[in-house]
Amino acid sequence: MGSQAEIVCVTGAAGFIGSWLVMRLLERGYTVRATVRDPNNMKKVKHLQDLPNAKTHLSLWRADLNEAGSFDEPIQGCTGVFHVATPMDFESKDPENEVIKPTIEGMLSIMKSCVKAKVRRLVFTSSAGTVNVQPVQRPVHDETSWSDLDFVWATKMTGWMYFVSKTMAERAAWKFAEENNLDFISIIPTLVVGPFLMPSFPPSLITALSPITRNEAHYGIIRQGQFVHLDDLCMSHIFLYEHPEAKGRYICSSHDENITGIAKLLREKYPEYDIPTKFEGVDENTEKVSFSSKKLRDLGFEFKHNLEDMFVGAVECCREKGLLPLSHEKKQKEQVMNGSN
Repeated sequence: MGSQAEIVCVTGAAGFIGSWLVMRLLERGYTVRATVRDPNNMKKVKHLQDLPNAKTHLSLWRADLNEAGSFDEPIQGCTGVFHVATPMDFESKDPENEVIKPTIEGMLSIMKSCVKAKVRRLVFTSSAGTVNVQPVQRPVHDETSWSDLDFVWATKMTGWMYFVSKTMAERAAWKFAEENNLDFISIIPTLVVGPFLMPSFPPSLITALSPITRNEAHYGIIRQGQFVHLDDLCMSHIFLYEHPEAKGRYICSSHDENITGIAKLLREKYPEYDIPTKFEGVDENTEKVSFSSKKLRDLGFEFKHNLEDMFVGAVECCREKGLLPLSHEKKQKEQVMNGSN
């Protein structure tokens, strides 16, 4: 499966995962139709146009999850679709209409376009938020686990609207795929970390690098965290798209670590950030919660990157793009001033 002269569509192509996936597909000789909300917004699409092979093998198409039928045109003529696009606004004032509805309706709109175009396979980027948001964490999660939406609605923790939207969208997708005989694969990444192409700060790195930025609202998400390198995730998309025997859901996660372990790694690499050593309710003995990628590995997929690759790659990339300070200088200046008084 996967003749590399074929045409595939990537939704949400300008984003964190989408743009890296486009780069890897172009490297493999695919012709890629990249959907974005505004192909003329150079700030948002230049990193796609600058990719190797983009001039000959990449085209940008306008499509929007809020507009039914807007994916018909880009998907027509494609043999495969990678549906990566998703609204990720944790600060939304109207989560029902800005996050939840567009995610579910956009998913079904894309699936209808896939049925019309008779695509061979649709690969969907789901989320760990569809699996483990539960009152009590199991020690190991696999593809049979689903988040408890009653618990999410009742608790409304950081990112709750994202967990609801992804879970409802994936459940609706499985029902639609079955009813319409559509070859559908969902990939469930845990927290995605690593270097990236997009010019702005990727949402998942707001969480991953929260010990550096001191964004305490995000500590809970990595209290007992699971992680995957952006490149491993994108290569798993291509692997599953090309593998004839792939079917169902696949967890894509290579490492489990709690927030104390992440902070220790970051502190050793970047002492200039004065990263906390203690986190409320977490210590060295806090159990790790594991996401099992056994199903993906059993099919023959191999992860290439470790935690250090992920976090050092992410921090260095953020620094190069001016998205993170080189150190917490303000804090250091204050300490110097206080020391001299």
